[in-house]
Formats: sequence, structure tokens, C-alpha cells
Amino acid sequence: MSDKLVDIRSLSVDELIAYFAKEGEKPYRAKQVYEWLWKKQAVSFEEMTNLSLPLRELLQKHFIIRAVVVSDQQISSDKTIKNAFKLHDGSIVEGVLIPTSSGRMTACISSQVGCSLTCKFCGTGRLKLMRNINADEIFDQVKLIRDQSMEHYGMPISNVVYMGMGEPLLNYKNVIKSVELLTSHQGLGLAPRRITVSTAGIAKMIKKLGDDEVKFHLALSLHAANDEKRNKIMPINEQNSLESLIEALNYFYDKTGERVTLEYIVFKDFNDSLKDAAELADFCYKVKSKVNIIEYNPIEAGEFEQTTPERLEAFAGYLQSRKVIVNIRRSRGKDIDAACGQLANKNGAVVDRVMK
Repeated sequence: MSDKLVDIRSLSVDELIAYFAKEGEKPYRAKQVYEWLWKKQAVSFEEMTNLSLPLRELLQKHFIIRAVVVSDQQISSDKTIKNAFKLHDGSIVEGVLIPTSSGRMTACISSQVGCSLTCKFCGTGRLKLMRNINADEIFDQVKLIRDQSMEHYGMPISNVVYMGMGEPLLNYKNVIKSVELLTSHQGLGLAPRRITVSTAGIAKMIKKLGDDEVKFHLALSLHAANDEKRNKIMPINEQNSLESLIEALNYFYDKTGERVTLEYIVFKDFNDSLKDAAELADFCYKVKSKVNIIEYNPIEAGEFEQTTPERLEAFAGYLQSRKVIVNIRRSRGKDIDAACGQLANKNGAVVDRVMK
């Protein structure tokens, strides 16, 4: 019977008003229900105590709330928490709470079950793309990680990054809707500037972000500043060349005024030379940007290795000498495969098993 029920969180306020009007109820009932769903994050109709029992029974007859649950949890020695989230159809995705000594509490969340991009350095890229994650399922990941942050560390989350499993811009509609829910005063009330969406680089969708004049931050997973090398590790570059990405990122900046963050993982003897740094600096001169240099986190049977500390420092130092804004981002949660590029490294088998 539940398969015939409508997911009530897929409805807008106007759609709820229309439903209640059809049932002979006042419009304000719709706003009460909407508040229960998003501001109070109710996971059952029984929780909606300011609705009459007959009205709650009516809702239960027609609708369902498909809440995401934590099916597994691991805590790293550095206090990072990795979650396996179970979706309503049994799919498993991962999300991470990343605490830092500065007091920042970041929720890293997934936008797709699996991924279609096959980036050579990423554990998630080895999984098949099963489906997009709905906006309410993305919202639930943040809500659950927020609750963990309060429970374990007594602090609310400060930032949200769409850097987990999947390519956010290939799930554009749900990602944008989820950001609206997260930032709405009727939802979690997060500031848009506390949210970062990371993309492997889809030029036409970056332009669409500009057209929509989004208020959140945008990050580009670059990892090589020449097409030949980038094609080798990120096949998506074959249809989205660096030239097309430069054009799209400048269009995005013109529309939003937002400087993009370029994410650059340094791989030993592949993209960590001073020549590579010079190519990256040249790229930065063509785009309003800053650079996050990221340590490589090995994946099982991976073909790349982490560069040496000396080469990493030399790489960053060269960029700084060229007046590029640079941050070296130290990975967290490595011991539980929760670091950048490692999601689904161990739980990937669970995804395949559940979806077969």
C-alpha cells in the first residue's frame, strides 16, 4: 500500500493548500504541515500534535514521509564521523561530519547514489550511477549530521559541502531545491554563503548556475591545468575542455560576483611538478579564483600515490610567488575512508548489493 502513497515532502506549500482545499480544510493547515515537515523535521504524522486526530489519519491515508536513516556510523581518531545513510528504497549513500580545531563543523553530503563520471582517483567513480538523490533526502543528510554534531560535540554545523558521492550538477533540480530548503527560514535557516557545491566541471550547467544567480559558493574539481592530463584522470574533460570551463566560470562570475574555488589534488609524479604549478597559475589568471590544494587519499587498488611533503610545499610556494590565493587542505577521516575521494571505498559493496 505504501507504494501508492504520495511522498508528502515532494509537495510545495501551494500544492498542500490545494490538497487541503479539496478536503474542505482551511489553507493555514497546509502551512502548519509544511512547518512540521521542514522546520521541525517531523518523520511521522503522529508528531503533528496541533492537527486533529482525524486530520492526521487523513494525511496518513494519502501520504508518506520517507525519512533517511543512519544505517552505519564510524568515528575517526580525529573525530570525523562517517555515515552510511539508508534511503527509502534501500539505497546506501555516505555523508561525513568534519570537525576542525577552529570550531568549524562541516557536513559533507552526497547528491547521487553512485556516480557516472569515472574519475580515476575517486572511490565513488567505481560505482555505477543508480539514481539521483531527492531534495528531501539531501535535506535529511544535513539534518542528521547536524544532530550528530550537537550530540557528539555540542555544536551546530557551520558549513555544508556537496562533495560526497555523485556529481551535483547532474542532479541540478534536486540540488537547487535542497539548497532552498536548507536556507529557508521554514527549513534549517542556513546562510547560503555557508554552502559550497563542488562540480567536476560541466560547462553548460555552470552557466545555468550563473543564470539562476545562486548565492552559494562554487568549487571546481580541477586537478590538472592542461587538457591532456585532465582527460586521463577525468574523462568528463573530453566534453568540457579547460577553455570551455574558463568561459563558463567567467560567465558565472559576471552573473554572481562569486570567486570560484579550484580544488587541486596533488598526485606523485603526475601533476605535482613546478611546470604543473605554472600551468595552474596561468589558469588562475584567466578566472577569478582561489586554490585549495588537497592531499591525495589512496583508494584500494588505486594507480596514484600521495606526493611528498617537500613537493607539495614547493608546489604551493610557487603558486604563492605568482600571487595566487592558496590553501593547503589537510584531509581528515583517513582511517575510516571518510576523506576526500574515499567515499564508497568500503560501503560501495553495500550499494551494489542493495541495488541488485
